[in-house]
Amino acid sequence: MDIKKLVLPHLFEIKPYVPGKPIQEVQRELGIDDVLKLASNENTIGPSPKAVEAIRAAAAGVNFYPDGGCYYLKEKLSAKLGVGVDNLVVGSGIDELLRILCVSCLGPKDEVIFADPSFVMYKISAMVADATLISVPCKDRYYHDIPAMLDRVTDRTKLFFVCNPNNPTGTIVKKADIDLLMSKIPEHVLVVFDEAYYEYASDPDYPQTMEYFKSGRDVVIFRTFSKVYGLAGLRAGYGIMSEELAGVFHRVRNPFNVNELAQVAALAALDDDEHVKRVVEANAAGRKQLYAAFDAMGLEYAPSDANFVLVDIKRDSEEIFNALLKKGVIVRPGRFLGFPSGLRVSVSDEKANARFIAALKEVL
Repeated sequence: MDIKKLVLPHLFEIKPYVPGKPIQEVQRELGIDDVLKLASNENTIGPSPKAVEAIRAAAAGVNFYPDGGCYYLKEKLSAKLGVGVDNLVVGSGIDELLRILCVSCLGPKDEVIFADPSFVMYKISAMVADATLISVPCKDRYYHDIPAMLDRVTDRTKLFFVCNPNNPTGTIVKKADIDLLMSKIPEHVLVVFDEAYYEYASDPDYPQTMEYFKSGRDVVIFRTFSKVYGLAGLRAGYGIMSEELAGVFHRVRNPFNVNELAQVAALAALDDDEHVKRVVEANAAGRKQLYAAFDAMGLEYAPSDANFVLVDIKRDSEEIFNALLKKGVIVRPGRFLGFPSGLRVSVSDEKANARFIAALKEVL
């Protein structure tokens, strides 16, 4: 069979997502037992003990299908966020929700606007729908250029993505820019706020986009349990949107798309505000540790409001990535992120950060 005649031709134009190198692969390839993974923006402190206990308690029941509607999780999110249950959708991470949104809204003549660089799944999900991609370069290398993005809006534009804080730069789009965006965006364009790193953002100019939603504006807000809650391995994210759009999501999503362990862990994690506070405080301290080291080394970096830092090493990032790998330290090379001379490093605890810093000094 000729697969190229069978498969839709535009799908062959997609470059598959390349995940961060897993610890087990480095251990196999290089024979290194002590491997430090700082590549995938994971919460290296881990999940709440309450979430772990909930997983243990639910493990014996995984022979049954999960609650297909995520009833209890949506009830708790509704109370926490002050939105209606029918305004919530839950998915297997934000990735699945992005895919559902794009295949539900986009066709071959529709346009999608996003910053460059930003989260690669906007591009991939839109390409699955065969939409037209409009990527707008970041200004000063690291920041969304909202006026330039608005200039690219046409009658064919349907989705306008804002990753805030942005991945891979960690920078925020400030309230004044979001106010400008919402004052200028035409009614036929849906603004999508990806706030995967929302809980880490500490800048006083970080916008509270829920205010737009609660005022009746047609926006979508995506958040996740993968980052500050430390449940990346279970895959659970949620979206806040109009009841009408949420209804479309429920028509398109797979049944039982959020597994039982993810649901019970997310429920328990929402009850542990103290753990979230500890994670956020440790992350802020870790960022300062990395900043101080980069300053001392004379390296430029993007000011981050997330749990990672993008640093410009002024060298081929693949070369430095491989050199760090041999020392058992996994980071994310900039080749996959639109920064050939950059490394993205997850923020960890003081000891792990120090190990990375020492290894980076050696290889540079």
